[in-house]
Amino acid sequence: MTASHSDSLVVLFGATAGAYGAKLGSDERELILLVWQVVDLPSKKVGTLHKSLVKADNLELSDQCREVSGLTPEGLGKAEPLDRVLQQFSQLVSSDLKVLGRSSYTLCSDGQLLIRQVLHPETSKKNFLLSDCFYSFYDLRKEFHTCYPSSAAVKDQTIKTMAEYLGLGTDETEEDFGVWQVKTMVAIIFSMLSESCNHIFTEPETVKYKYETGPCSKSETVDSETVIRARGLPWQSSDQDIARFFKGLNIAKGGVALCLNAQGRRNGEALVRFVNSEQRDLALERHKHHMGSRYIEVYKATGEEFLKIAGGTSNEVAQFLSKENQVIIRMRGLPFTATQEDVLGFLGPECPVTGGKEGLLFVKYPDGRPTGDAFVLFSCEEYAQNALKKHKEILGKRYIELFRSTAAEVQQVLNRYMSTPLIPTLPTPIIPVIPPPYTIATGSARDCVRLRGLPYTAGIDDILEFMGDATGDIKPHGVHMVLNQQGRPSGDAFIQMKSADKAFMVAQKCHKKMMKDRYVEVFQCSGEEMNFVLMGGTLNRSGLSPPPCKLPCLSPPAYAAFQTAAAVIPAEAALYQPQALLPATRTPQATAAAPPAVTYYPAQAAQLYMNYTAYYPSPPVSPTTVGYIAAPPGAVAAAATATHTPILPQPGALVRMQGLPYNTGMKEILSFFQGYQYAPDDYNGLIQLSDQARSVLQAPKEWVCL
Repeated sequence: MTASHSDSLVVLFGATAGAYGAKLGSDERELILLVWQVVDLPSKKVGTLHKSLVKADNLELSDQCREVSGLTPEGLGKAEPLDRVLQQFSQLVSSDLKVLGRSSYTLCSDGQLLIRQVLHPETSKKNFLLSDCFYSFYDLRKEFHTCYPSSAAVKDQTIKTMAEYLGLGTDETEEDFGVWQVKTMVAIIFSMLSESCNHIFTEPETVKYKYETGPCSKSETVDSETVIRARGLPWQSSDQDIARFFKGLNIAKGGVALCLNAQGRRNGEALVRFVNSEQRDLALERHKHHMGSRYIEVYKATGEEFLKIAGGTSNEVAQFLSKENQVIIRMRGLPFTATQEDVLGFLGPECPVTGGKEGLLFVKYPDGRPTGDAFVLFSCEEYAQNALKKHKEILGKRYIELFRSTAAEVQQVLNRYMSTPLIPTLPTPIIPVIPPPYTIATGSARDCVRLRGLPYTAGIDDILEFMGDATGDIKPHGVHMVLNQQGRPSGDAFIQMKSADKAFMVAQKCHKKMMKDRYVEVFQCSGEEMNFVLMGGTLNRSGLSPPPCKLPCLSPPAYAAFQTAAAVIPAEAALYQPQALLPATRTPQATAAAPPAVTYYPAQAAQLYMNYTAYYPSPPVSPTTVGYIAAPPGAVAAAATATHTPILPQPGALVRMQGLPYNTGMKEILSFFQGYQYAPDDYNGLIQLSDQARSVLQAPKEWVCL
C-alpha cells in the first residue's frame, strides 16, 4: 500500500544490461538487477537489505555493464524472470514492514530513470502490470536539493556527489554493486532527517495509470517545451498505443494528436504533449525505441504545431468530446443517406453507443452534404472491440471501415472539411478596376535580397518577423517563396525592397540571423537575378543558369483578357486569386488584343502579404498582385455606370482533377460537376493555347476545368 505521506520508505536501486547512470533506459536494455531496503522514518530503523538478479530475455551485456556491475551472462542465466522477481519484492517488503510495525510505504529511488524509463516500459512490453507502489515514488535527488538548496542542480546530482556533499564515505569497492548504492542512499536519508534539516517527505512523484482523452481548443496556450513529434508509427496505431509507447511518462490530457495527410489518412506521425518539460526531455530519450517491430523517431516540436493539429473551434465537436474517458471509433465509407438510426442498427446491441444518438458525430461539408465519415463514442474497451469486429461489414450497399481514433483526429477531420469547400466559389461579383503597378522587379538594380536556408516550415509571417524593422521597407507583395519541383518549400525566398540601399542594409543586418533552429543567409541581388530563379533557373557561384523553357504547362500560358495567366491556387486562397509570373505567350495575336489587366482592390488589402503555394510546373512565386477580391455591391453599380463597355465575368478558380480513370470523357466530368456552375464554351476564346498546352489540357488523365 502507498500513501501521500508514508511512515516508511523502500529505497530502490536497479541496473540494466546496457547504459548506466544518466543514460539508464535510453537503449531499451532489460533490467538485470534490483536492490532494496525498507527504512522506517520515525524510528530511523532499517529492514533487511535484499539483492536480486533478474533474468533478461537477452543475456548479452554491454561493456559498460560488465565493467561497472561485475555481472556475467552465466550468473544471470540462473536468475528468475522479472515478473517473479517483482512478486518476491512485494512479499519481502510486506514481511519487513510487518517486523517494523508498519503497513504503508513509498518507493524512493535515485532519480526518475529506474521507475519511468526502465520498469514501466519493460513491463508494458512484456504485458504484465506493476503493482500500485510503482505509480508513486520519491526522487531522492529532488528531495536532497530541497533540503540542501546550495547543492548541485538536480540534473547534475548522483549518489556519489550527494554523499560527498554530506561528507559520507564514497569507497564503492568495499561493497557489491548495488549494495553500496542502497546503503549510501539510506545514509543520505538519515542525514536529511536529522535535527539540523528535519526534512519531511510529503510530495511524491506520480505516474499516470492511463492516458486521459479530451478536447483541445485553439485558444489554449501550449508550452513548446512540452511537445514532441513521433515519426514512423504504424498507420493503425491509436492514441492508446502511443501512450503505451511512452508508458511511465505523464502525457497531458488529450495530449496525443495523430497527424493526417492531405487525403485525411494517418501519415505515421503524431504530436504528443506532456505535462512538463522534464517529462518531454525523458520522452526524447526514447528516440528509436521500438513499437512492435518498428523503431519510432522522437523529435522536439512546438506548441503551435500541436494546436494546428489538435486544436479546434467547433462547439459541436467540443460538446461531442466533452464526455471524458471514452473510446473513439471512426467510421468511413458510410452511405450518404445513412441516418443515426442506420448507424446504431449497424453497430447493434453488443456495442452500445455512449448516449445513443448523442454519441454519434457525422462529418459534413460546409453546405451540409455528408462526407461518408462519422465518429462514435464507446464507454469501454470491450464495446469498442466489438465495434471493430464489424470492420468492412455491409451497410446498405457499401462496406464500412472502422478504425480507432482520437480527439485530435476528430478536430482535424472536422477542421479540414468545414474550412475547405470542395470547389471554391466567389460569393459576389468581381468588378474590374485599374490595378496599381505592383510588378516583379526587373533590371540590374540590386534592390532585392535572397534568403537561403529557411526552415521548410517557414511561411510569409515567419519571414516578416525575421526581417524585423526592415519589414516597412518591403515593396507591397514583394515576398516570393521559391518552391521545388514537388511544390514544396525549397528553403529559399526573395524579397523586393524599396531601394538598393535598403536591400544592402537588410543583407548586412540579417545575414546568418537565426530563424527557429536554423541560421539564414541573406544576400543582396538584382531583380533580374531574382526573376531567373523564380522562373525555374538557378543562381549559384557559377552565375546564372536559365530556366527550363520547354517544360509542358499544365495550366494555360496566358489569358487574352490578362497580361499574365492565373495560376492554380490552394482552396483556402480562393477569394484571392493571384496572377502568377508566367512567360509571355508565343501566340502573336494573344498580346495584340489584350486589354489592360483589371482587379478590384479594397483599401485594407494595400499591404497584404500572402502565403502562396503554386503547383509545379507553375512558377514557384508569390503573387505580384492581390487577385480578384469580392467587391461591395455599391462598387459594382458605380463601375457599371462609369464604363461604356460591358463588364465580362472573370474566369473562376481553376480546378485540377487527378486520378481520373483513363477512359473518362468530357461527359463524365460534366456529370461529376453537376450542380456547380462552370464556364460555358463561349469563354474558350479568352484562353490562347499553344498546340502543346492544348494537347496537355485535352489528355484524358488530367483535366483543367474553368
